[in-house]
Amino acid sequence: MEKFDLALAYLWEYDDGFLSLTEEIFHNAGLTTFLISDHNVHEVTEKINNKELSFDFYLDRAWDVDERFEKLGKILAKRKTRIFNPYSKVLHAIDKASMHLEFITAGINVPYSIIIPPHSESEEIFISVEDLSRLGRPFIIKPCNTTGGGIGVVTGAESLKEIFDERITYSDDKYILQEKIYPAMLDGKRAWFRCFWAFGNTIPTWWDDQTHLYTELRTEEIRMYKLHKLMNITNTIAGNVGLDFFSTEIVLTTHNIFLAIDYVNDQCDMRLSSIHHDGVPDNVIRQIIQRMLREVVKEKKLLVKQIAK
Repeated sequence: MEKFDLALAYLWEYDDGFLSLTEEIFHNAGLTTFLISDHNVHEVTEKINNKELSFDFYLDRAWDVDERFEKLGKILAKRKTRIFNPYSKVLHAIDKASMHLEFITAGINVPYSIIIPPHSESEEIFISVEDLSRLGRPFIIKPCNTTGGGIGVVTGAESLKEIFDERITYSDDKYILQEKIYPAMLDGKRAWFRCFWAFGNTIPTWWDDQTHLYTELRTEEIRMYKLHKLMNITNTIAGNVGLDFFSTEIVLTTHNIFLAIDYVNDQCDMRLSSIHHDGVPDNVIRQIIQRMLREVVKEKKLLVKQIAK
């Protein structure tokens, strides 16, 4: 049987830079990698079924758009492959309605929100004048389970009609109505952050919600602006959702309150800023890959110890 340390499944063409860098870092550490995409997913599935091929670890960046990859991942899980971001945990974590309530229970501040049922379950909804007043104008409309790249999100809603119209778009999905949040300004920068949870560590970055541009958040800036809560909040989220790798958006408001905004994004955009102007800083992506490498090495060492016993 042919065996590899890490398999990486993908479909998005813009993952190329991330995948190349991952392979480079893993190969330099003496570990093996295997890429799975549209051209070979069927062949790989057959080989796995026939026990001709195996992987110790699997990072799947395609299962949410192509069920063939989820099928492969479930077979691998039965063969004791460690799946980074197990599917069942992801489905729970990306439900904004569930996360909203769990964050509140965990003591994480979130924007004032109203959760409404899917249009397919209830065409009629009731929202009181008091609720609308507290929501304010403009407000945000988000589908609860349709995620990625702001799909289906309305950031400047003003009326009930927009709510009724939008919930038809993804009629089987719950929707969350959210007050619009305004960040504080820290020496000319909007205090809006995207924090990555990467295999046991938090990596916070500046992320401008208007330009969508990232900037590395330096240690001295965390100290200067008293941003340590970014790590605390992300760590708490990680403990709740049980994922290996995700990102979350956190805002420091004009009232000096840290709010979790876009709760859990399991398919992080890993475009490199050296290639794409609005990509993630290369150094941050290197850190994420290094964290994944450490996780793989740590688990392989534990496995060797268990076998030795």
